[in-house]
Amino acid sequence: MGAFDFSAPKKKLEEIIMIERIRKMKNKKGFTLVELIVVLVILAILAALLIPALTGYIDKANKEKVVSETRMVAMAVQTEASEAYGHGETWATWTDDKDKTDDHIDNIKKLAEVLDKDTKTFSATVAANGAIQTVTYDDGTYHCVYTASSKSYETTKASASTKQANEVTFSTT
Repeated sequence: MGAFDFSAPKKKLEEIIMIERIRKMKNKKGFTLVELIVVLVILAILAALLIPALTGYIDKANKEKVVSETRMVAMAVQTEASEAYGHGETWATWTDDKDKTDDHIDNIKKLAEVLDKDTKTFSATVAANGAIQTVTYDDGTYHCVYTASSKSYETTKASASTKQANEVTFSTT
């Protein structure tokens, strides 16, 4: 059996199979580098257009949040002022006394549920009949003023000059 070499056709068959595999790999379609770069450029343009719009929506939502928190503070001040008016208390300015835990300001903080941090402050003016005239609320980022006569809220960016102490003052008018 020595004259005929059976390994020669096997090697030839392996070469043919390898050539077919290479041909199939060349025929596979894929994305070129240019196509991928074009897609990335389009995505970058879309992102550049959307990011400013999204930040505008975020700012608007934060302003609405501050208005909502101002409403909560106004309701808390009105509740506490009505209760004091009903008990016949004399009107004096209420300030945040850190030593007392049962004063009017602490009750307002508990009722409002937004004044848990030192960065959030408020001031209010109450008329002699116990009705709110103005409420000013500052959350450290935005400053909101509620005016009862016009039932309007005005929100601006907070600054160091808008920072106030937690207090309620009473007007004689």
